[in-house]
Amino acid sequence: MQAATAQRELWLRQYHPGPDDGPVLVCFPHAGGSATAFRPLSADLSAHTAVRCVQYPGRQDRYTEAPATRLGALADAVSAVLAAETGRPLVLYGHSMGALVAYETALRLQERHPGAAPVGLVVSGAQAPGVPRTDCVHRRDDDGVIEEIRKLNGTAPELLADPDVRAMILPAVRGDYEALESYRFRPEAPRLDCPVSVLIGTEDTQTTQDGALRWQEITAAGFGLRSFPGGHFFTESHRPQVAAALTDDIRSFTSETEIRSFR
Repeated sequence: MQAATAQRELWLRQYHPGPDDGPVLVCFPHAGGSATAFRPLSADLSAHTAVRCVQYPGRQDRYTEAPATRLGALADAVSAVLAAETGRPLVLYGHSMGALVAYETALRLQERHPGAAPVGLVVSGAQAPGVPRTDCVHRRDDDGVIEEIRKLNGTAPELLADPDVRAMILPAVRGDYEALESYRFRPEAPRLDCPVSVLIGTEDTQTTQDGALRWQEITAAGFGLRSFPGGHFFTESHRPQVAAALTDDIRSFTSETEIRSFR
């Protein structure tokens, strides 16, 4: 019991109390991101949903740990923690790289811990797992990695210009990109039994509509796609709308109502 509690505290952060029963939303951050990225969203949803935010190693209070450089290792660890959280419906939500970690976590729960399999998966700002990836950001020099972060407009430029901030964030960012770019989709993997909802930004250069539509290939249940104004981090610039979409999806998942397409 103590070991399970220690692992839960290592990997999951809870910023607001939330209800004591009902669904639990587990949020997976983007490359270079941390659990605190979801703190505002947690506040938006906490009246009706308990929100848990995944903390990857190598950042914030886990700064002294080596970043994971394989996406499967992250999914292995988080799925083991979530498997011990029985009795409440789980909905997984991941943004960008977090979408793939959430998918692989959902797959592991379904295959290895069916009693804890999620009732739904929501992803945003991400191509489907089966879309080939050819980037090698993690092999660039420090300036090249920083330039990639700058292009996504998710970090204040003055922070990226600060040498101390750069030195602090670069190991985790580089490790995350290596995990993302070394990831290989398994076409033979079973389809998820839960529905999948996809959210994309209309100006996101990292995610095409065709690439987002391919998420329906990994589910045997319902599928929905919704577009929002904004770029890769539309989830921040249009957070109230994203929170409303998540609320709708969580209600749909937990009422066992199949998602309709929102194209």
